[in-house]
Amino acid sequence: MTLLASAALLAVPAVDAPAAPEVALVQDAQGSAAGAATPLPQDAPSDPQPSTPVALPQAPAPSLDQIGQDDQAIVVSGEKAPKQDPMQSVNQASYDAVQAVDDAVIAPVANVYEKGVPRPIRMGLRNFLRNLTEPIVALNFLLQLKPGKAAETVGRFAINSTIGVGGVIDVAKNKPFNLPYRRNGFAYTFGYYGIGPGPYMFLPLVGPTTLRDVIGLGIDRFLMPFAIGGPLRNPGYVYGSFVIRSLDERVANDELFKRIREESNPYASYRELYLKSRQAEIDALKGKADFQKEGSVKLPALTPTPPPTLPPAPPVSEPVPAAPLAPVFVSEPVVQPLP
Repeated sequence: MTLLASAALLAVPAVDAPAAPEVALVQDAQGSAAGAATPLPQDAPSDPQPSTPVALPQAPAPSLDQIGQDDQAIVVSGEKAPKQDPMQSVNQASYDAVQAVDDAVIAPVANVYEKGVPRPIRMGLRNFLRNLTEPIVALNFLLQLKPGKAAETVGRFAINSTIGVGGVIDVAKNKPFNLPYRRNGFAYTFGYYGIGPGPYMFLPLVGPTTLRDVIGLGIDRFLMPFAIGGPLRNPGYVYGSFVIRSLDERVANDELFKRIREESNPYASYRELYLKSRQAEIDALKGKADFQKEGSVKLPALTPTPPPTLPPAPPVSEPVPAAPLAPVFVSEPVVQPLP
């Protein structure tokens, strides 16, 4: 019997071959090669095989690459980055780092700045820094073939620089002038002429931006000293203005930042809000809305963005017991598949 089983093992094909049919093996008490007519008694000590028919399992043998692997292992595939955010993993890490610094340093300092500096002084500093950008705003209105808006901007700059005490008081926005502040720059000019935003980025000292906006902002900052004068190149002004603008922006957008952090995926919501807002400003510049009077361009509603989730594990089906089959008597040994 052992020799027959060994020969059968050698004759079996690769382990991934289909399992042998379910049959029962019954041997003759005298070991004859012909089909047995009478099964061995159950208490026969010489043969460990049970006398009742045994149904062999039909499950196929595992393939070679499955041997030695955990059945409960889950393969997780990376989430594909959106088209406008090809560097999502890097931007996400930068966003998380900035939020940690914001919680530890920027938000507490901005809170002290808001409570310690009276609002008229904070508004005066904001107006002063805005007034310095007016020549760049007027230049870009000219590049966009909007001479009327450029003339209004030049008038704002002249009025606020004189009557408004160097721009500290925004006199031009009130009656009888009625010249509101309008944002503009080279990034807007690029968008006006159809240049796309390019990839989205979240930079530590800049925040949410795009490639188009980074280039446009760089040109704005480069030309400002030539338009205003040499003092803007002074390191004291450069660093001081950056700190004041950052704190003022943090105070002004505190409620917005809290709203974003309540989203299920704050990073994706912040990205969506920034891209939608910038597109709304470009559309307004093209005449689809009143161009960027403060409060005229409404922030778009955020689309709920669920956090990235791992794919669920495939359900494990319960084994279904095989229906008992009638015994089939054969004269050749049947070998059970390898486990």
